[in-house]
Amino acid sequence: MGFTDTLKRNVSEVRARRRQGRELAARNPGFAEAVAADVAVTCKFRGERWELTDKWDVLFNGVRLALNSDAFAAQVCYRGKVALRRRGVPVLPAVAHRMAMALSDVCIGDPVVMAPGVYIPHGQVVVDGLTEVGSDVILFPWITIGLRAGNFNGPTVGDGVHVGTGSRVLGQVKVGTGAYVGANAVVIDDVPAGAATVGVPATPLPRRDPAPAAR
Repeated sequence: MGFTDTLKRNVSEVRARRRQGRELAARNPGFAEAVAADVAVTCKFRGERWELTDKWDVLFNGVRLALNSDAFAAQVCYRGKVALRRRGVPVLPAVAHRMAMALSDVCIGDPVVMAPGVYIPHGQVVVDGLTEVGSDVILFPWITIGLRAGNFNGPTVGDGVHVGTGSRVLGQVKVGTGAYVGANAVVIDDVPAGAATVGVPATPLPRRDPAPAAR
């Protein structure tokens, strides 16, 4: 195969990857919608006023959070990266990705679909693969949500999930709505909705019925 044929093949592959990237990015929310929800949920989990009144309220609190929290600034860079990829802008998405990593080691891959309203209290967060993350989710530091054994299909993390410090959620697993992944747990199987799971490999804790009311 000559130089020209090799060049054509590589250019064709690059274009195909860009088309796939734009299709995946289009599944993500718009920049303004996502950042507004991220501001609100971050304020809520920080114990601050989170019922924001208008776009100026969102802007003021977004700037305040970005100045006070490297992790939130990195999250805004990630949302910016997605917005740029949706528009097919070259180079700048990679710059935004590296800014997120430089600010707080927040590494969220291009195929990830992340709903509006995610709270990242600190950095050291890795999310990659064909992974979906719901809203009202907390991603604590030193976590990995991603791939297992070369399978590019990643986890599906439902709404309201808390992913504890140092934990790993790996492979094509589903973490149900409202579940809690304990610190340093390694999740390689599905987690039922509302369950708490701990250990290596992680197993759900038995649910306890509430104590009967005193007569």
